[in-house]
Amino acid sequence: MKLAGKVAIVTGGAQGIGRALAARLARDGAQVVIADVRGAAEAAAALGGGAHAVTADVTSEADLARMVEQARTACGGIDILVNNAALFSALEPQPFESIRPDEWRRVMEVNTLGVFLACRACVPEMKRRGGGRIINLASGAPLKGIPFMLHYVTSKGAVIALTRALARELGPHGITVNALAPGFTLSDGIRAHPVHIEKYRDVVVKSRALQRDEVPEDLAGAASFLASDDAAFMTGQTVVVDGGSAFV
Repeated sequence: MKLAGKVAIVTGGAQGIGRALAARLARDGAQVVIADVRGAAEAAAALGGGAHAVTADVTSEADLARMVEQARTACGGIDILVNNAALFSALEPQPFESIRPDEWRRVMEVNTLGVFLACRACVPEMKRRGGGRIINLASGAPLKGIPFMLHYVTSKGAVIALTRALARELGPHGITVNALAPGFTLSDGIRAHPVHIEKYRDVVVKSRALQRDEVPEDLAGAASFLASDDAAFMTGQTVVVDGGSAFV
């Protein structure tokens, strides 16, 4: 119960990686708030243990303000923010010349602006409580230059840069900011869009030192570590959990 007494918000926590991370943080003692555009209530009910839910779009400042207010009212504050919400599985792999500008903008809006807005909304509560943990879900893709998903890869590279810069700003306030970079993960969203499995799965698995599929639960231990006091002197880092595909 190393997170006992802590309050954690997980964006995009209703399914896939977010749900696995929320479950692990709850198991380690944190009071969890699941925020998602859909399915948050059902996920929180399944998690049990007093988990809370809020329907929120990370690109909406009003939604995020309501998320913070609910966490403050129901749980007393915010100690941990997991920025997991992102667009990936619904995107079609394609040459960069074929990506429409409106699709590019939407990916950047959710995957980078959403992280910025969620941090901006939650940090005042962390400062009030004397510190906190921010965990941004990045990706191994920008470390390897995965082709045919240029908008996604660019957005996750930006998350790594944001993590490093924000760690410098928030260090004096006792708030750590780290990124968690998964490899190609067989999440709910990926299973629902087999085009990604057909295009990337075999190549990625063969590139790993541990040659098997990655599942959401493979990320849970690293997220729990980054959220805990065990990582109190670690900030600005990108922790790669991809079975040994990208070595950094």
